[in-house]
Amino acid sequence: MVPFALAGMAIWAVTGLVLLIFREWLVAHGHENWLWVCLAGFLWGFPGLAVMMRHDANRRRRRGTA
Repeated sequence: MVPFALAGMAIWAVTGLVLLIFREWLVAHGHENWLWVCLAGFLWGFPGLAVMMRHDANRRRRRGTA
C-alpha cells in the first residue's frame, strides 16, 4: 500500500509544479486556488503514508504468525 501513497503524493507534487509554470494564467483566470489544492493533496499524503505504513506492518505481522 505504501507505493500507492507515494505515487499519489508524487502525482500531486508534479501537478503542482506543472501548475506553477502557468501561475500567471491561473491568477488571471481566477484559478490560483488550484495550486493550494495541489499543496493540500501533497500534504495530506503524509498522514496517508503513515496509515499505509502501519497497515503494511500489521499485514506482514499477521502473515508471519499465520
